[in-house]
Amino acid sequence: MLEVKDLHAYYGKSHILHGVHLNVQKGEIVSLLGRNGVGRSTTIKAIMGQVAASGSVMFKGRELMGRKAFMIARDGLGLVPENRDIFPSLTVRQNLQLGQKGRKASGRWSMEDMFNLFPQLRERAEAPAGVMSGGEQQMLTLCRTLMGDPDLVMIDEPTEGLAPKIVEQVAQLFDEIKNRGISILLVEQKLTIALKISQRLYVMGHGQIVFEGTPEQLRTNETVRKEWLEV
Repeated sequence: MLEVKDLHAYYGKSHILHGVHLNVQKGEIVSLLGRNGVGRSTTIKAIMGQVAASGSVMFKGRELMGRKAFMIARDGLGLVPENRDIFPSLTVRQNLQLGQKGRKASGRWSMEDMFNLFPQLRERAEAPAGVMSGGEQQMLTLCRTLMGDPDLVMIDEPTEGLAPKIVEQVAQLFDEIKNRGISILLVEQKLTIALKISQRLYVMGHGQIVFEGTPEQLRTNETVRKEWLEV
């Protein structure tokens, strides 16, 4: 479904990504791991058309390189940013409605689905999004992206700073997303979560992919874990 080849990305004159390659199949959860600053967030931003990049990004058989981010979103690729980007003065319900691509909800997800998955959002539906806790805002950002009915969603550090109970809810949501045939490319700092929910994993180091394999292969590869993941 998503195939990235020889991806290079730049911030001004700084060369951040050096020939990244990865792929995600339909209904698959793939995690992108690595220490802070190795290029994980830049990778998904480059795929989404948000940073200057070169190489090839094929999504559902169509080349995305050179297309605008809003066009890529319309093609069915969703992004949940690390900084959440909610609209604080709008209500929770209005934030969710903004995620819909059209006036009528006709995709795989409805407003009621979101409220059933996260009852906290139902309780806060008419409250301004800006008064919610960080964990609740993370739920809202995830759900707003799903309201656009993406075929693949890229999620950047969804569990960062969240309480264990909310982390468990987010993990359950990932299972539900997968069960509906939607693919996930997950940027995650917590190795235990990635090993638990992923079918495959990539590890990044210095702007390149340094490991690709299954959770079991990473568990048994002490060299990769020590050199590229452990602090």
